[in-house]
Amino acid sequence: MQTTTHILHRQIRGTLPVAIGGDGPYLIDSEGKRYLDASGGAAVSCLGHSHPRVIAAIKNQVERLAFAHSSFFTSEPAESLADFLVERAPPAIEHVYFVSGGSEAIEAALKITRQYFVEKGEPRRYKFISRRQSYHGNTLGALSVGGNMWRRKPFQPLLMASYHISPCYPYRDRKPEETLRQYGLRVADELEARIQTEGPETVIAFVAEPIVGASAGVLIAAPGYWPRIREICDKYGVLLILDEVMCGMGRTGTWFACEHENTRPDVVAIAKGLGAGYQPIGAMLCSNDIYDSISEGSGFFQHGHTYMGHSTACAAALAVQSVIEDENLLHNVRARGAELGEELRRRFAEHPYIGDIRGRGLFWGLELVADRESKQPLDPALNIHERIKQHAMSLGLLCYPGAGTIDGERGNHILLAPPFIITSEQVEEIGEKLAKAIDQAFLAVAAQL
Repeated sequence: MQTTTHILHRQIRGTLPVAIGGDGPYLIDSEGKRYLDASGGAAVSCLGHSHPRVIAAIKNQVERLAFAHSSFFTSEPAESLADFLVERAPPAIEHVYFVSGGSEAIEAALKITRQYFVEKGEPRRYKFISRRQSYHGNTLGALSVGGNMWRRKPFQPLLMASYHISPCYPYRDRKPEETLRQYGLRVADELEARIQTEGPETVIAFVAEPIVGASAGVLIAAPGYWPRIREICDKYGVLLILDEVMCGMGRTGTWFACEHENTRPDVVAIAKGLGAGYQPIGAMLCSNDIYDSISEGSGFFQHGHTYMGHSTACAAALAVQSVIEDENLLHNVRARGAELGEELRRRFAEHPYIGDIRGRGLFWGLELVADRESKQPLDPALNIHERIKQHAMSLGLLCYPGAGTIDGERGNHILLAPPFIITSEQVEEIGEKLAKAIDQAFLAVAAQL
């Protein structure tokens, strides 16, 4: 256990165990304790830890060339990775811009779509519409379009104007008389109403996660929602930016999460599962139409970062994606994901403090409540999500807790995103240890419930 540090950790109070090793889906600390990484960190470590093929790819690349600045050179790993991604991307997505993470990918998406309209002679378009309870990153542009009120609040004076509509949140917002499809269409129509209010000629894009991750605990849209969103965007010439930083690159059982919805983006952002944590990398992918407008106009994307297209990061990511394909791990995501869903429902379907169980592939969320019937959230002062995290770690399990699930202040959830290499036995281990952690956490606060 680290007792003194010069690192400015995100949580300044308290101490953290020191991670010294990884073994497949397990992390190992300096005291030899093993933790089943059931959240992949923050849905990052999709291949687990210490995969020999990825390590070899990194070593081989560093021995040849670690880095060359993208204003002077391209590189073989970057070109090969771009080819790999475009071959598997949604229709008409044919160009890739490599960055160092998810927030940078969203920043690039915001800038390229703005520049697209400037190049087209529509400079009055400057507004982005997104959804409440979304999360798109912590840089100022990404934070501006994000809808996580808790994250935004301290920095509000620094943020650009943004425009938010409701999330697609069937568990809480569907009316009793509505079918799921009716609800999905109703909430999608909020986008058209907002575009009309703001003026279609001023709106650049709608920004959204196909499946909302960290802010709301794996929210999957109702049937009909995404096709209607695409229809509205096309009607008003508004671009669709899909944030697949957390839910993409195989996490749901397909390369891109939007494949499940049969919905075509104009721009898509990816990151976490792209490099699986072996190197920092993200990417913004855009359509031919956007690329051609800039190519035939100024010929210069007015944006850049020092480490974009980093040779070693691209080599690592290409190895990660090749392993996923060669070992048919998307099949394992679907198979083990179905087992994980059944395991969670078996253990928690009747649990008095679990209100909703939702997920797709190896991406699952549990929403915590004080009362199942009324769906009343727990008192935020209980900090129940963090209590569950700590009890889980004591049992050798890593899960991803969240607070402010409903509106940035109320509501709690636990997110699970285990690696694609997970086995059936390890799915059971997740269920067993998480059940114990949840029961221990609620036992500790029983007098306050």
